[in-house]
Amino acid sequence: MRGLVVKGIGGFYFVKTDEGVYRAKGRGLFKKSNNTLMVGDEVELIISKDGESDSLIEKIYPRKNCFVRPAIANVDQIIVVTAISEPEPSFEIIDKMLVNAEMNLIKPMLCITKPDLDQKGLLDQILSIYKPIYKCFVVNGRTGEGVDDLKASLKNKKTALMGPSGVGKSSITNLISPCALMETGDISDKTRRGKHTTRHIEIFSCQGGYIYDTPGFTSLYTEDVEEARLSSFFPEFVDKSRGCRFDNCRHINEPECEIKSAVESAEIAKTRYDSYLSMIDEIKRNKRF
Repeated sequence: MRGLVVKGIGGFYFVKTDEGVYRAKGRGLFKKSNNTLMVGDEVELIISKDGESDSLIEKIYPRKNCFVRPAIANVDQIIVVTAISEPEPSFEIIDKMLVNAEMNLIKPMLCITKPDLDQKGLLDQILSIYKPIYKCFVVNGRTGEGVDDLKASLKNKKTALMGPSGVGKSSITNLISPCALMETGDISDKTRRGKHTTRHIEIFSCQGGYIYDTPGFTSLYTEDVEEARLSSFFPEFVDKSRGCRFDNCRHINEPECEIKSAVESAEIAKTRYDSYLSMIDEIKRNKRF
């Protein structure tokens, strides 16, 4: 029987089929082949004969795509979630998540939460940076304002919400998929960062599709990115880079670089360029190990 892995926790996987949801374990051959089961996988399920024992996942069907962090598969679209405050936005983490999506040929969107906490003009700053590049939503998880526009973008799609802890992913999930009834977290007093309310990845039905709610994080590593290709995952860099003097320009120290000129003239946001340079440094450091 074919089904969809909707949750993985404690070595068990919950598989949704036309006949219901079954708790299952993966066959040992998955471990031997390093083919790890992921939430979002389409699988072949052998139902236990007694109806009480755990079912067995026999096969993973070919994936459309997959991500290492978070470990999810077969995503149609990604919404990067960031808060205006509590926790304050990290432009580098936002950009790393956007690059992560671009690497997997997924055009991401950006959802900005907690607009009512904006006391520094951050909302306008974020929108000025990202709205020319990506579709942006502003959602107030307390009042529900902006949630209808977000819902409309989810229709018949498998959508992953990604973002740091405490930005409101679970609150958004509760608003757009009330059957989820997820616990929502407070902010850690010591760090003013979110507590990790979502401790596992889970899929919920929503608007004829599914929404992936993923655990939050406070750091994200640039994995499996080639230094020479990194700039291609910054859409606003692509056209400008054609004007660089050198075809293999890395946009760092090279002369007559159109990207650097665009940063100086504010055509490209400095925060985006700083994120690019930081990722380049990280890629170089990772090569040494």
